[in-house]
Amino acid sequence: MGIIAWILIGLLAGFIAKALMPGKDPGGVIITMLIGIAGGLLGGWLGKVIFGVDSIDGFFDLSTWIAAIIGSVILLALYRLITGNRHAHHRHA
Repeated sequence: MGIIAWILIGLLAGFIAKALMPGKDPGGVIITMLIGIAGGLLGGWLGKVIFGVDSIDGFFDLSTWIAAIIGSVILLALYRLITGNRHAHHRHA
């Protein structure tokens, strides 16, 4: 798939991940979109490493979308964990 397809999948996967994990995120929409793009790549890589499958078969393949969404959810959770602790620490200081 081309880079434009990855950006589209990442943007939509980031949106879906945000819908699955509602709440206030530091960084806003731009950060969520970037997390979605990176999450799509992470999901594809994890699918290949853990399950030995090529989860990046095509734009309309369900496995591509599932991998991208799972990767986006993982990165969004990590981002919240890292930035949430940092913001909470500053508030209490």
